[in-house]
Amino acid sequence: MAKQWEADPKASFARRLGKSSHELGQTSGNASCPDVWELDNGDVVVIGADLTTSYEGRLPDGVSVDPGERLVVIPRATIVAAKADIPDA
Repeated sequence: MAKQWEADPKASFARRLGKSSHELGQTSGNASCPDVWELDNGDVVVIGADLTTSYEGRLPDGVSVDPGERLVVIPRATIVAAKADIPDA
């Protein structure tokens, strides 16, 4: 059986994927969310609006938010901007 993935809380931020919210015109601040970052271990961090409670009663079949997880929403422009920095494999 394959080892289950587990988040490493000691991983460090390595690089932003895409453009900052400021560059995309989504915020008036310089360091505000939403954002997408790659960690030094290759995992990805998504910073956005926590809408877990809003969606928990209407998740599609087979989708769940486990204890310790949150459902985070980011603007489409944020993930589209990050696409060029995300490897295919």
